[in-house]
Order: sequence, then C-alpha cells, then structure tokens
Amino acid sequence: MGCGRVGALLATTLDAQGHSVAVIDSEPKAFARLPQDFSGRRVTGLGMDRGALRQAGIKDAYAFAAVSNGDNSNIIAARVARETFHVERVVARIYDPTRALVYERLGIPTVATVQRTTESVLRRLLPPSAAVTWTHPTGMVSLVTATPITLWCGVPFSVVEDLTGERIAFVSRLGSVMPARPDMVIQEFDQLYFAVEGQDASLLRSILTRAPQLEV
Repeated sequence: MGCGRVGALLATTLDAQGHSVAVIDSEPKAFARLPQDFSGRRVTGLGMDRGALRQAGIKDAYAFAAVSNGDNSNIIAARVARETFHVERVVARIYDPTRALVYERLGIPTVATVQRTTESVLRRLLPPSAAVTWTHPTGMVSLVTATPITLWCGVPFSVVEDLTGERIAFVSRLGSVMPARPDMVIQEFDQLYFAVEGQDASLLRSILTRAPQLEV
C-alpha cells in the first residue's frame, strides 16, 4: 500500500525479482512512479478498504507492506491485512518512533523511519566502536554491537570470528538485518552483532578498531 518513492521502489524491486506484486494507492497519478515494464497490478483505492485489498489479491498474498505517508493509514491497513485476511507477513512504516514501539509490542512489525534514519546517520558520524546493547538477566551472555574500521572491509565473517574468538549472530546492512553466514564479508558501514560470554565489550572494541591481524 502506497506508491510513493518507497512503495514504488519496493514494488519495482520485488517485480524485478520475479514476485507477483500488486500496488494500492488512492491517487492514480502515483503509479507514474512505476517503470513502464512493471508487470504487477495497479489498484486505485484505500489500502485499508477491504474491496481494494481483495482487488489487489490480498486473499492469496504472502506479504503486505503498508508504506504510505500516513502512520494511521499504515497501521489500520496492516491490522486489516493481518486480522481480517490473515496475511502471514505484514509490515508498516511508521514515522513516529514512540508509536512504532507501541505497535511492535502489539505484534505489528514496523519500520520506524525517523529512528532508522537517525541510526544510519550516527553510524556514519561516530567513530567505529563496540558496545553491549543487551545482557541476559543472569549476566552470563550479552549482545555486543560493533562497527569495525574500514580496514576490515572484505574480511570474511569466518575470519572475523577466528580473530575475535566471538560468534557473529547477525548483521545490519543497508537498512536490513540478516543472520550472519561464514561466507559473508564485511562491507562498509556494516553493524555486526556478536553473541559474547559475560558483559565485557572491551576486547572486541580493541580488536575491531585496529587493522586486522591477517596471516600473509
């Protein structure tokens, strides 16, 4: 739902990957953002309207993204998709980070635009570091968020784990979060999430803010 810049890019990307896509927007002119070779369905209407959703094929949908420019519209449409049509994967874009947190707790996955943008800018402003972002109540294990210096770019995750002695659980890259795989390599601005024993991030910080000690 929503054929603004985000919705149009999302729909175009999915269509190019071979997925069956339908786009809903209340303004017919918005579909001009889609490329001429877009093979998906264009539906003029409100994304929270059951008739428009049915016309878009919601009954057969695997996923639904509410990415219009209105928080209320996105949340209502997301709830209709999930609660009425039982769509398996639903996500809503929310500008207000406080409201996004509330809806996350209600079980509606959200993308908090302002918060994500702020975090992205901070990653590019602040020097590389590593810090504990979560600790189990027992204190036995923690999640450490680390941003390596650029000299680590191109180093495979498997080598990073060997050099740090810690396991990379997942990585945040270009606005997406994905499970880490040994065959991945570090890219610029990657944010690595390590599962570590205890609550100390100093060793990781020391290693990842210096040049990697690679064997020649």
